[in-house]
Parts: sequence; structure tokens; C-alpha cells
Amino acid sequence: MNITIKATALLAIVCCSGVANVSTVLAGEERTIPPKATPDEAQIMHWRMPEIEKRFMDIPELDSPYISTSPIVLDDGIAVGQFSHKTTHASTDEGDKAIEETPIITLAKELAAGDHGKYDSLLIAKSGTLVFESYYKRGRVDLPHPQSSATKSYTSLALGRAIQMGYLSMDDLDKPVISFFNDIDSTKLVKGAETITLHHALTMTTGIDISEEGWDAIATNLKRVNGQGEIQAILEDSAPVTEQTQVFKYGTGPQFVMQVIEAVVPGSAEEFIRTELFGKLGITNYDWRLAPSGLPESGWKVSVTARDMLKVGLLIDNYGKWKGEQLIPKAYLQRGTSRQILTGDDDIYGGGELVSNQGYGYFFWGTDLALKGKKHHAFSAQGGGGMYILLVKDFDLVVVVTAHEREDVTQQLIAERILPLLSKR
Repeated sequence: MNITIKATALLAIVCCSGVANVSTVLAGEERTIPPKATPDEAQIMHWRMPEIEKRFMDIPELDSPYISTSPIVLDDGIAVGQFSHKTTHASTDEGDKAIEETPIITLAKELAAGDHGKYDSLLIAKSGTLVFESYYKRGRVDLPHPQSSATKSYTSLALGRAIQMGYLSMDDLDKPVISFFNDIDSTKLVKGAETITLHHALTMTTGIDISEEGWDAIATNLKRVNGQGEIQAILEDSAPVTEQTQVFKYGTGPQFVMQVIEAVVPGSAEEFIRTELFGKLGITNYDWRLAPSGLPESGWKVSVTARDMLKVGLLIDNYGKWKGEQLIPKAYLQRGTSRQILTGDDDIYGGGELVSNQGYGYFFWGTDLALKGKKHHAFSAQGGGGMYILLVKDFDLVVVVTAHEREDVTQQLIAERILPLLSKR
């Protein structure tokens, strides 16, 4: 999709913590505060059982959107400010004059109308401050939204937290995965299983080759896959692992990472995530389902709110530091959010003509977003249905999107409609 914006104004981002006045664009009755979930809706969005998952599509759409260029202060630790769009009249005494209808609001109206798909929220943070917040359709400020494969990025951060706390080291990333386990019978493993490292798991280049029917059989044999039995089963049932098979194959790897976390941290991986990752960020309104192994799911089935997604983005944007405490090693984030491998431009999720050079890090996707002929590296947590936590370090920008659209143009929209607002004229 080719979307063009013609703007002659200068955008100024004024980040003033504690700003509470709200600029709201309406489609019907005015909303002055972010929409909240009803008690019934709050139960639907938590992924606790299959019948509730199916009810996700029954969430009623908002009768009007909430679109704010001055997000309000909530008791969640997120600094808020104003998204100010001003133009300078040099030949007059008027000075800087705010433009009422800013391009970002225009974009938000289009999202609310469904012009680009089924978007539920769009949040923008600049220089560590939330300056734009909007909810449409099934979006609610306090409603955990299914994350799909963005869960993989949270799993990666949990591993980074274990490294920061000394339960692992950066050197361990290049060690064989099976070296972390005590309950594996190595005599039964396929040839080459010992060559799979944490790096391979994090980049999904394990070399594991199991048919769809084989995966189904593994998942349904609960006794066999309990605990480290999951890894035993995978490494028994796979075809031999070779250098030729250790290429990017989406889907293989997250289970290994979660199992390593479980093996090295005190207590359980579930408790570790609750206290040392999400707990440190003040994320309490979430659901993280368990896998057949009994461990937390590593590749999907997590739900968190859009504001909590933003916290994750702000943590990464601040090089792993949150409220003065280093939660994730800077070196791990630099390695994990860089393109360890190139995956090709044939099928870029949310892409378009301004999005290219797709690659993969440690459960984070990387692309280049083009602006005025220059390419800017972007990396993101991505989930099917249109979930994004996307960062562009050149602009100190974090964009959060939730949606329920299998096909989206989010990265293209960010390149074409948001980046131009942040560049100097």
C-alpha cells in the first residue's frame, strides 16, 4: 500500500511529565479518559481456557475511539507528555502556533475507521515519554491483549534477565543447549543434537526437523514431555542435525530457551518471570499460560496491556535499565536486537516499499525503514494478528500496536506516516 503525507510544518515533541489535559478526537460521544474493560470483557481477554480464547472475537467494538495527544498520568510508572505539532510563522508576530488537525491524529482517525485493517491501539513514546495514546475497536487501556508470537521476545528478555543476575553468562550463549540439562539421556538423541547452542535456539537455526504430525504427537503425550522430557522428545524425534539443516526455520527454538531458564534460575521459570522480569516492570495484569511441559509457553499464549507492552519497549530503549536498575545486560540487547541472520524481503510482516533488509536477532525482527532516501534500523517484537513493539533508535522512538488483523501494513505506516513527523524540516 502506498500512503503519502504532505506536511510543511515542524513537529515539536514537548515531554512534560505529569501533563493531564487530554486532546481527544471523537467519532460520536466524546471520550476524555482511556476506555476501560467491563468486568465481563476483562475475563474474556485472559487466555485461561480454550472456550475463553474463542470468545476473543466477541469483544464489542468501542462506539467511538479514544485518541489523545496528551496521554493522562496513570499509576503505572510511565512518564507522559504532549505530542505537539507546531509551525513557525517567521514573517508574523504569532511565533509558534499549534496546528489543530495534526497528521498523527489524521492517521489515528484512519485506524479507527478501519482504513488500514483492524487496529485496537496505537501508542507512541519519544525520548522515554508516552506522547500519544489511542484505542479503537477492541482496545482497552486495562485489557490484556493476546500477544501471539511477541511472546518469543518476552522469553528472550527473561533469558537476558537470567544473565544479568548471574545465572548465565554471555559466553553461555555459545554452549550446547543439552549441557544445561541434568535429565537428558544423550544416548537416545539424534546425531548432531549436541551442536545446538543457545544462540541457535534464539535465532531459530536449531536444525530441528520434525513433521507437523510429529509435533502434534509430542505435544499430546503429556507424560513424555513433562519437564525436560520435552527436550528429550524433540531431540529424539528430529531428523539428524547438520550444518546444512541449521538454517532459519521459524518456530523452532523458544522451547529450548525456556527450558534453559527453568534449569538455571532458582525456583521456577514461571516465578522468575513474575518476580524478576514482569514484576520489576510493574506488570501484574497479564496472563502467561503453561505449555504441556508444565513450563511457561515460550512462543505464544501471553496477554498483556498495550501500556505494559510500552514498558517493555521503554526498557529496551533505555538499554535494559528500568528506574535506575539494570534488568537486562546492554550487551545482550545489542546482540539480540541486531540482525544475526538475514531472512529476506520476500515476505516482510507489515511491510511495504519503504521497509527492507529483514533479519532476525534473539526473537526480535529487524528491518530498515526508509525516510528521504536514508535507511533507519528498526527492530521489533511481532505477533500474528498485528502486535508490535517497534523501536527506531535513530529517533529514540517506541511504537506499540495491538490489532486483530492477519494482514497489516504497520511497518510501512510507521515509515511513511510517523517518521516524517519526527524529522527536522
